Amino acid sequence: MQNMTQTIGNKTLGFNQNRSYLKLLNLFPPRLIKTEEDYFATQKVIDSLIDQDELNQDERDYLNLLGTLIAEYEAKYDPLPQLTGIDLIRALLAEMNLTEYDLISLLGNQEKVTQILNQKRELTNQEKAILADFFQISADYF
Repeated sequence: MQNMTQTIGNKTLGFNQNRSYLKLLNLFPPRLIKTEEDYFATQKVIDSLIDQDELNQDERDYLNLLGTLIAEYEAKYDPLPQLTGIDLIRALLAEMNLTEYDLISLLGNQEKVTQILNQKRELTNQEKAILADFFQISADYF
């Protein structure tokens, strides 16, 4: 494991091998994140832990706690839009750098794919299952 020093605000945190949970809590006491400054400071600590080759159980537990605080802040202040149906398909295609042509082999032919994406045709339950399997999400989102 590498020896890391992390500067957060006016504090410099030394991250060394074999840190106990109590030492980690003392280096950067976790608390509810209420500001962007708190968010970025917490993210810096998370990044420094993730950059290490190996973490002991105390470090993994501490990382999990900080990750939970980040997730709670993001859910409250920066919620992800809930996409469903065609909007979700388009977003997943963009995220995976795919085009509608990549769906042809899954759904049958270009005309069908075009009709679906232009909302001129509903997805069947079988097509929803195929897309769910391909995108690794629940068919209920379609």
